[in-house]
Amino acid sequence: MNREDFEMLKQDIIYFDNSATTLKPKSVVDSITDYYTKFTSNAHRGDYKTSLKVDTLYEGTRDKVKDFLNAESSNEIVFTSGTTNSLNMVVFGFAKYNLKPGDEVIITKTEHASNVLPWLELADELGIRIKYAPLDENLKLRTEDLLKVITPNTKIVSLAHVTNTVGDIRDLEGIGKMLKERNIYFVVDAAQSAGHRKIDVQKMNIDFLAFSAHKMCGPTGTGVLYGKEKLLEKMRPINYGGGMNNFFESDGSREYKSIPTLFEAGTQNIEGVIGLGAAIDYLEAIGFDEIEKHEKELRDYLIDKLSTIENIDVLNKNSEAGNVLFNIKGIFPQDTAIYLDHYNICVRAGNHCAKLLKEELGIKNTCRISLYLYNTKEEIDKLIETLKNSKNIFEVVI
Repeated sequence: MNREDFEMLKQDIIYFDNSATTLKPKSVVDSITDYYTKFTSNAHRGDYKTSLKVDTLYEGTRDKVKDFLNAESSNEIVFTSGTTNSLNMVVFGFAKYNLKPGDEVIITKTEHASNVLPWLELADELGIRIKYAPLDENLKLRTEDLLKVITPNTKIVSLAHVTNTVGDIRDLEGIGKMLKERNIYFVVDAAQSAGHRKIDVQKMNIDFLAFSAHKMCGPTGTGVLYGKEKLLEKMRPINYGGGMNNFFESDGSREYKSIPTLFEAGTQNIEGVIGLGAAIDYLEAIGFDEIEKHEKELRDYLIDKLSTIENIDVLNKNSEAGNVLFNIKGIFPQDTAIYLDHYNICVRAGNHCAKLLKEELGIKNTCRISLYLYNTKEEIDKLIETLKNSKNIFEVVI
């Protein structure tokens, strides 16, 4: 699908590491190149034509993200450096000042480090309690199981929409409704879903949502924090500096700007924000229904083909997203990845920044294939052929 738009694919490469980052289409690259070659200026700093053009494009992307998520207002869209930065802002700018010792935050053991470590740090600092919702036999989170661990002390539930390992797609609408009825804040890590499926923050009753541009055909170093306006008004910045203040004096008096500018101190990744706008345009032109359909067909095809290889263990056969975890029996995952790279096939090996998963999966490291819109069945066939010939793996690796 749309392979001609991706310069990287003109090389002899099969790219199956889309959960780590996606390739960039020409329209996104061109939008960034135009910024650097035709109208380089800072945003919200100048009164000349090129600077005003940058302001228009920068704020125009904010409006695009607002529509992309179906947020109520563009004031609810904050530009950040990525999902990690966004989630840290929620933890240390909001939760830190709105929770008290003994309050509970619920996550799962399939969360990315960015949705675990900040909460653990806050627990040490504030005395809150971190709880882990149980997962079923397929490492999926069912809404009814989440309900079992909720107590009157539960104040926040923070979950990935789609996990970056086993590919569990959470029922955000059902969970959001349940949490709203109990006045529990709902925080969503959408890093693995924003570029793959439609998100409606109002319909899903989401309070805060984070995602990164680079996982949805956009540039690295750029992300978004969505927050309900009334909650952003209660959040404190974790960065202070130029652009987010109206004035400050030597006697200590100061006045800060309103949201969302309050949370965008300093010069932002302007070209990244412009590139994010181009990525949204690109994906919406294709359509998320088409992207989901394509990924599902590829995943079903991949699972079926992998099942024909006797020495392959597939660890998440019953998941729905485009992530497939596997190991070659008796082979260290990194050796498998190096072997596949010899044939120009790119996969991820390791713990995938989800180091609690081993407590649920019973395995520390795995190989991960993650699919996206430009992957094909022909690429999967090449992968399968290479895995079937893996008896010579050590001849290649060593």
